[in-house]
Amino acid sequence: MSVDPVNDAVSAPDAESEDDVDFNELTTLFKSKFQRLTRIPGLGGRGLALIAAVVAVGWVISGIYKVQPDEQGVVLRFGDWIGTTEPGLHYHLPAPIDRVIFPKVTQVNQLQLGNTPVASAPSSTGAREKQMLTGDENIVEADCAVFWQIKDAGQFLFRVGDPDMAVKVDAEGALREVIGRTPIQAALSDKRQQIADQTKALLQQLLDDEQAGIRITQVQLQRVDPPPAVIDAFNDVQRARADQERARNEAEAYANDILPRARGEAGRITQEAEAYKAQIVDLADGDSKSFLSVYQSYAQAKEVTAWRLYLETVDEVLKRASKVIVDSSGKGMSGIIPYLPLSDTKGAVPSAAASAPASIPSLSPATPPETAPSPGASK
Repeated sequence: MSVDPVNDAVSAPDAESEDDVDFNELTTLFKSKFQRLTRIPGLGGRGLALIAAVVAVGWVISGIYKVQPDEQGVVLRFGDWIGTTEPGLHYHLPAPIDRVIFPKVTQVNQLQLGNTPVASAPSSTGAREKQMLTGDENIVEADCAVFWQIKDAGQFLFRVGDPDMAVKVDAEGALREVIGRTPIQAALSDKRQQIADQTKALLQQLLDDEQAGIRITQVQLQRVDPPPAVIDAFNDVQRARADQERARNEAEAYANDILPRARGEAGRITQEAEAYKAQIVDLADGDSKSFLSVYQSYAQAKEVTAWRLYLETVDEVLKRASKVIVDSSGKGMSGIIPYLPLSDTKGAVPSAAASAPASIPSLSPATPPETAPSPGASK
């Protein structure tokens, strides 16, 4: 293909002249149209200026906007996010420079984890999504519900492509991490609320690190169970553990009942032994002091002390005797008068009368009556 530089040099000025002609024609046409529009009866230059001022003021005022209490204002400048405003009156540059969108931020959204429909996913895939490894290396299936709302509308709209997927992925990771630190027994019984609270805190931290603009309001742990293939065996283990716990509680209750009583009985026996010890020691001390006192008296006056001891001993013996035999042959015994106590006769006469009313008891010389002296004592 050949190039002719002469023809090219000649044709270039011609093209420029044609462009100038077209531009001049357009300018002339625009001026004529504008003059026709401004030819309004009774309206001069001041009127046009007033109209222009009103239009300018209206355009500037159009930048005032109001954000409702359940909304946030996302300000866009030529389509680029420049800021987020809270509820109330605000101002932005008029269109087409700035524009505002108002997403609802108080609406609570719900996301279910683990409840995968059977028709939408294979059974093995759904089971694997719900299965988690506990801290003691057991497998459980967990379902939970996550409730969230928009915290920062600008981050929510421009930093996250799919909010639902972001919440789902982070929630699954947070739940698996928390259950991975918890034993299976705690996850199935008394630590469910603690697991939910820890999952909520960890999930909120992950979303804040990603600047997702999402606030987690609540995490509900709905179900934590072993896999269906081993749930029967696991229930047997749970029942055995419950029986073990019950037996332990009964043993502790018995120990708490018997040990205090045994300690109290031991304390009582110890106190009685101490009291008996003190009593015996005091009695022995008193007896020893009494013996020493008698011994000192005996050392000073042997006959008087011996006679006194004899009399005290006889007095002590005769106090307990029911029968007294007096030997009238002894020296100084002739003045004793025999007598029969009335207390004995009052009880003996009715019994004798009831047994033998017609007979008179006779006294045998060999068996004298109680307290009766021998025949020689009456002379």
